[in-house]
Amino acid sequence: MNNLIILPLVLPLLAGILLIFFNKNIRIQRWLSGIASFAAIIISAILVQTVHENGIQTLELGNWKPPFGIVLVADMYSSLLVLTTSIIGFTTLLFAFTTINVEREKFYFYSGVQFLLLGVSGAFLTGDLFNLFVFFEVMLMSSYMLIVLGSTKAQLRESMKYILVNVISSALFVIAVAYLYAVTGTLNMADLSVRISEIGQSGLITVISILFLIVFGLKGALFPLYFWLPGSYQAPPSVVTALFGALLTKVGVYSITRIYTLIFTHDQAFTHQILAWLAALTIIFGIIGSIAYWDIKKIVIYNIITAIGVIIFGVAANTETAIEGSIYYLVHDMIIKGALFFIVGTIIAITGTSNLRKMSGLIASHPFLGWLFFIASLSLAGIPPLSGFVGKLKIVQGGFEAGEYTIALIVLLSSLLVLYSVMKIFINGFWGEPIKDFKPKVGSIKGMLIPTVMLIALSIGYGFGVEWLSPYITQAADTLLDPSIYIQAVLKE
Repeated sequence: MNNLIILPLVLPLLAGILLIFFNKNIRIQRWLSGIASFAAIIISAILVQTVHENGIQTLELGNWKPPFGIVLVADMYSSLLVLTTSIIGFTTLLFAFTTINVEREKFYFYSGVQFLLLGVSGAFLTGDLFNLFVFFEVMLMSSYMLIVLGSTKAQLRESMKYILVNVISSALFVIAVAYLYAVTGTLNMADLSVRISEIGQSGLITVISILFLIVFGLKGALFPLYFWLPGSYQAPPSVVTALFGALLTKVGVYSITRIYTLIFTHDQAFTHQILAWLAALTIIFGIIGSIAYWDIKKIVIYNIITAIGVIIFGVAANTETAIEGSIYYLVHDMIIKGALFFIVGTIIAITGTSNLRKMSGLIASHPFLGWLFFIASLSLAGIPPLSGFVGKLKIVQGGFEAGEYTIALIVLLSSLLVLYSVMKIFINGFWGEPIKDFKPKVGSIKGMLIPTVMLIALSIGYGFGVEWLSPYITQAADTLLDPSIYIQAVLKE
C-alpha cells in the first residue's frame, strides 16, 4: 500500500511527458491533463485516508534503507497539502480551458502545469533535504516557462527578475545543504533531527538554520525577501498567477514549517523569535501593499504576502493551538487564493483592465460573479463561519498562549484591513453606477465560473465542516509538535 505515495508524482510526470507529443492537438491535451489531474485528486484523497487510518506512510526507493537511500514520507501534513495541490491543479486547468489562448496552449502550457504539480507534490512528500532541492528545481523550471509563455513585454521584464532571484536562492540552498551535511553527515530529515540533538553544536547549527530561513524566506516571500513577488505574479495571465499564488509560496512555507518543527528545534528561543517578528513584518507590509494599490490583481497578490505572515506566526508560536491554526489556515489560503485569482481573471476578461478606477457597477450585469467575490472576500478575512475563521482564531489564541501578545493583536487587526482591501474591489468595481455604454469584452463567462464555484463551495464546506476535519488537522499537528513520531516512522527506531 506504500506504493500509493509515489502515484501523486508518477501521474503528473507521465502526463507531462505524454502531453509534449500532442502539443498541436489542443483537444487531446485538455482531456489528458484534465483526466490526470482528476485522478490525482482521487489518489491523494485515498492517501490522506490511508495515513489517517494507518499512520505515516513511507516508501524506500530502490529498497535502500534510510538514512542512506531516498525515502518518500507521507504524514498527515504533507498528505493534506498534496490533496489541496491536486484540487488547485484540476480547477486551474478548468479555468485555463476558457481563458488561455491557443498559442499558449500549443507551446506546452499543459505540460508545464503538470511538471509544476510534480515539483510541488514532490517537495511535500520527500523525506530528504537534497531531494527537496531537486523538486524545488522541477517546480521552478516549470514556473520559468509558464511565467514567460506568451512573451509580452511585462512577462519578459518580470521573468528576468523572477529567474535571477530564484537562481540566487537555489545557489544558497545548495550551500546551506552542503554546510549541514558537513556538520551532520546526513541529509535525511528524520536522521538530521536525531544527529542535531546529539552533536550539541548549537551555535553553528543555528547559523545554518538562519541560512535555510533566508533560502525558504526568498521562495516563500517572507519579509524582507518578498520584493520580487508582486511584479512577477502580476505579469502572466490570471490562470498562471492563480497557480503560483495558491501553490509556489506555500512550498516555501511548508519547508520553513518542516525544518523548524523537525530539524532545527535546538534553539527555539532564538530562531522562533526571529521567525515571529519576520512574520509580523510580513503581515504589516502585505497589508500596506494591498491597501495602497488600485490594481485588483496587485491587491490580491499583496494579500498572499499577508497570509504567509499569518501562517508563519502560527509556526513561530509553536503551541498546539497555533500549529493547528497554521495548518487550517494554510489549506484555507491555498483554496481561497485560487478562487480569488479566478474571479480577478474573470473581471479582467469582462472589463479588459485590472485598474479599479476604470470599472464600476459590474454587479448589474454579473450579479452571480459579484456575490461569489463577496463570499470569497469574507472567507479571506476570516469572517465566521467561513474557512479562514478557525485557522486565524487558533493562531491568535496560540499566540496569546505563547506570550506573543503584540503579534497576535497584529494578526487580529490584519483581518479588518484585509477585509477593507478586498471590499474596496467590491464597492468600487461591483457596486455603484455601471459605466455608460459598457460592453463586456467576452460573451459567456460560464466556463470561468465553474472552477470558481468549485473552490468557493469547497471553502464554505471547509468552514462548516471543521468538526469533521478536526481529527485530520490534529493528527497533522501532532506530528509537527512531536518529531519522534516522524523519526520513528522513517528510521523504524
